[in-house]
Amino acid sequence: MNCQGLTTATQTERRIAWLTLFFGAVGAVAAAGLRQPLWAGGLMVGAVLAWFNFRWLRQGMNALVAASQAQAGLPRARVPIGAYFRVLFRYALIAVTVYVIFELLKFPLASMAVGLCALGPSAIVASVYEIARPGTLRK
Repeated sequence: MNCQGLTTATQTERRIAWLTLFFGAVGAVAAAGLRQPLWAGGLMVGAVLAWFNFRWLRQGMNALVAASQAQAGLPRARVPIGAYFRVLFRYALIAVTVYVIFELLKFPLASMAVGLCALGPSAIVASVYEIARPGTLRK
């Protein structure tokens, strides 16, 4: 643990979250600079949805880990129904949100899909940072 009491995994998760929004904003600014306001909006919407998706994924995994740790002595652990619901709900909510934004604001579907992909480079950058940073920072 570091001096703030956060584990390396927690720090990496936070880094991935803000990098997702950062990459979405960079893409949106670039699209706006190319005079493509609909693409800029779609990229930002997609990045925000990717950020929410990552947060919900992290919360779901934390709930599963907590449930499995609580049932460590049982012969067969039970997964809470809410965990399954969260997994399905987040994808359904993203799909409905993309559809509504596409219909109301006329943002291109491709721009929102590219914005949703902002999570990928964020995870790569955060992982490379964890691998490449000096060992003196790790404990």
